[in-house]
Amino acid sequence: MTEILNVQLEDRTYPIYFNQDDSILKETIDGLHQNNKACYLITDSNLYSAYSDYIESLGISKEHVCVVPQGETSKTVEHYEKVLSFLATRSANRDAAIFAFGGGVIGDLAGFVAASYLRGVHFYQIPTSLLAMVDSSVGGKTGINLPEGKNLVGAFWQPQAVFINQKFLKTLPKKQFASGIAEVIKYGLLADKALFDKLSTLGTINFDNESLPAIIRRCCEIKAEIVSNDEKEIADKNGRALLNLGHTFGHAIENVAGYGDYLHGEAIAIGLHLACQLSELTYSSFKKTDTEQAIQLLSQNELPTVLHKPLAIEALNKAISRDKKNRARGIRFVLMQTLGNAQTEEGIDETDINALWKKIGAV
Repeated sequence: MTEILNVQLEDRTYPIYFNQDDSILKETIDGLHQNNKACYLITDSNLYSAYSDYIESLGISKEHVCVVPQGETSKTVEHYEKVLSFLATRSANRDAAIFAFGGGVIGDLAGFVAASYLRGVHFYQIPTSLLAMVDSSVGGKTGINLPEGKNLVGAFWQPQAVFINQKFLKTLPKKQFASGIAEVIKYGLLADKALFDKLSTLGTINFDNESLPAIIRRCCEIKAEIVSNDEKEIADKNGRALLNLGHTFGHAIENVAGYGDYLHGEAIAIGLHLACQLSELTYSSFKKTDTEQAIQLLSQNELPTVLHKPLAIEALNKAISRDKKNRARGIRFVLMQTLGNAQTEEGIDETDINALWKKIGAV
């Protein structure tokens, strides 16, 4: 049985399919081929090794499959250019369709390629990681990293459809699965106390947990609602920026540590801990016990809440200053008034930030 959640945008709507088979995905690819639209698939080396037969079963020829190295290091100008050249050398035209088969890295890279090749071609998301299923495959943010910071180059480019099939989680490494749980916890913290409480009762969440399908759908519902109201993150306060809870800190950690030292969700988990502590300092309504609950939930899912080796505070703050969410008025943080109720704040004292960095092991 397939469930459908529609993402409502100003100019169009697209579906997220939650399915246990590939019938709609195959019908989509067959329909494109019948209309003389060439299909291309972008994936990484690990996934291609594990799923080459599956990719072939979708009806996409090997000549139309572009494989990049696994990991965050593929979100670079170099690999972006290689994928563009891959399409150009095969004479891909504006009727082409790109399928992103992978986790957040592949979705971001493939989406930005689709947004910019020939000034924009259609693309579809087939997320294979929990992080991509609950977060990065939905909402149309695409992009690549620069040495100076994460996702500093990119475009808003919505997919035509997202196909979520939990079977891919069976082969997802344990640490990668936990990385996705960090984003799930983020949604509970920013918008749904009931979700947060539910997660707290489940212990360590695994791919075969019977509650996982409903959890994935709930995260997608929250993101779809926020994106529908502020697709391109232009709201002066709150809006789509709320989805970045923990990310201002987390992106700085990824950048300074060197991409690959922390999985994205691991860095975000530490960022969520910092966001809780900063919320305590900013709002009397956010209590120390709230931070303790968040730490417990992160820890029970084997996510870090402090650095595993020291990073320089000066470098971390410099990375924060380049964060793409900042405005002319200064650095914008996402904080919580209570668990499940987040909002954006500016004008945070750097002295407080420095003190928090020290608490989690920065120097």
